[in-house]
Amino acid sequence: NTSDLTLRALIHRSVKSLVLERDLLPQYHFEAHDLVITIGPDGLVVNTAKYLDRQPVLAINPDPTHIDGILLPFNRFNTQQGLDNALYGESKVKEIAMAEAQLSDGQRLLAFNDLFIGANSHVSARYEIRQGKKQEYHSSSGIIVSTGAGSTGWLQSVYAGASGIVQALGGQVVPPPNQGRMDWSSNYLVYAVREPFPSKQSQAHMVYGLITPDQPLVLNSQMVNNGVIFSDGLEADYLEFNRGANAIIQVSQKKTQLILN
Repeated sequence: NTSDLTLRALIHRSVKSLVLERDLLPQYHFEAHDLVITIGPDGLVVNTAKYLDRQPVLAINPDPTHIDGILLPFNRFNTQQGLDNALYGESKVKEIAMAEAQLSDGQRLLAFNDLFIGANSHVSARYEIRQGKKQEYHSSSGIIVSTGAGSTGWLQSVYAGASGIVQALGGQVVPPPNQGRMDWSSNYLVYAVREPFPSKQSQAHMVYGLITPDQPLVLNSQMVNNGVIFSDGLEADYLEFNRGANAIIQVSQKKTQLILN
């Protein structure tokens, strides 16, 4: 398209470059010294970041009139300067923390914004949850785990719902600092359990908290089928999480390196 052609014209012929379609990302091996340039909406940065290992990302907004571009510092007016700075190692870089789910069989899934752990249907998710010395059995609508970058998204709806219920019942709500919005580089995650159901077999005390590098969340699935862990709202990007599967939810050692303007 026009954006691709314009960008390629900015890259000096002596610089080796390759245009890669989005659906080829999972199969492509990025080298350690690569500079990754994305041209598209914020979701393209989110999807690309999960396949990188500290390679810097120069994210370009091809249509600022229609794309908000929260993760897109560059456009057709400043891309040349940003590209020159990146090629000569003079860029400012923002580290963005990510979440990671790792299963006992070695499979893992990264999330730029958030992870969802639960059932992929309208049935209760059943699992054991453990953090440190605390442990419970849950029957719920699943768990949301948010990064700093994701704290302005799905997590905000969780806060809004919880706040509305507490106030409707006559309680007072003290909002978290900065309305729950975390810095993108925050080295911790926030987890929230959706609609936990207390019963003789299930508890509802471990429903909200922080996941830190030394305090991961450990989950054991009790779901016969339909158990999943998916990332960034993409249900096609998932791990199966059925009975007997164990998952460690933690702050990933990988960080997205977003080049700033």
